[in-house]
Amino acid sequence: MSVQPYDPAEDGAEMSFRQKMSYTDYLRLDDVLKAQLPLSGAHDELLFIIQHQTSELWMKLAIHELRSAVESIRADNPRPAFKMLARVARIFEQLNNAWDVLRTMTPSEYTEFRNALGQSSGFQSHQYRAIEFLAGNRNVAMLAPHSHRPDLMTALEDILSRPSLYDEALLLLSRNGFDIGDDASRSRWRETRSENPKVTEAWRAIYAAPGNDWHLYELAEKLVDFEDYFRRWRFNHVTTVERVIGVKRGTGGTSGTHYLKKMLDVELFPELWRVRTVL
Repeated sequence: MSVQPYDPAEDGAEMSFRQKMSYTDYLRLDDVLKAQLPLSGAHDELLFIIQHQTSELWMKLAIHELRSAVESIRADNPRPAFKMLARVARIFEQLNNAWDVLRTMTPSEYTEFRNALGQSSGFQSHQYRAIEFLAGNRNVAMLAPHSHRPDLMTALEDILSRPSLYDEALLLLSRNGFDIGDDASRSRWRETRSENPKVTEAWRAIYAAPGNDWHLYELAEKLVDFEDYFRRWRFNHVTTVERVIGVKRGTGGTSGTHYLKKMLDVELFPELWRVRTVL
C-alpha cells in the first residue's frame, strides 16, 4: 500500500519565509554553524570542537540560572531557585553525557590534531570559572589565565565582589534564626571561606526536622543535587582525559590528569556533605 506524501502546507504550516523570520534566522544558525573551523585535516577535530562549543553553550545557560537563583535566595524567595538549581543539575547531566561522545575518539585520533590546539586548554574556560565562583569555590589564583582579557577579568571580579550561591544560602539560614557563626558577618566575599561547625549544626537541625523549615531543607537538597552532578562531570573529565592522553601534560601546561584529580577533592558546599555523617 502506498502512502501519499504529506504536505504540511495543507494543515496551514508556513512554507515561505522571504519576508518572515525563519528557524534559521531566529537561532542565527548561519553564524553558529560557521563557528567550527578545524585547523588540521584530522577527521576527529570537528568532534572535539563541537563537543567543547556545545559545552560552553550549556555553561552559558547554567550561569544564567545560577545568577537568577542567587537573586531569588537573596530576596528571601528561595522557591523559584529550586527550579533553577534543578535545571542546573540537568545541564550538568547533559555535560556528562557529552563526555560519552568525546570518548569515542581514540588516542591515535587525538594525536592527529593535538598540536593544532597550541596552548589552549579547557581549564582556561572563563565560563567554567564563573560557575565555580558563583557556586562558592573562590580560588582567585585561577583568575590568571584570563588576565590578558580585561573584559573577562572585570566580569569575574564582579562575581567575586558579591556573595556566592552558598553564601546566600547561609545568609538565608541566618535570617531564619539559625546560628551560623562568623558566616553571618562575612563581607570579604572574594576570600575562600573556611568550613564552619556551626553551619554544619544548622543544617543538622534542618535535616533532623524537615517539616519545620521545609524551604531550607529543599534548598539543601537542590544544592546537593547540583554538586552531585558537578562532581560527576569532573570525574568524567578526568576519566576521558586519561583514556585519551594517559598521564601526559595538558596542552595548557597543567599536569593533566594529576591536576584534574586534585580538583575532585574540592567541595562546593562542604557542610552539606558533612551533615550526613552527624545526623
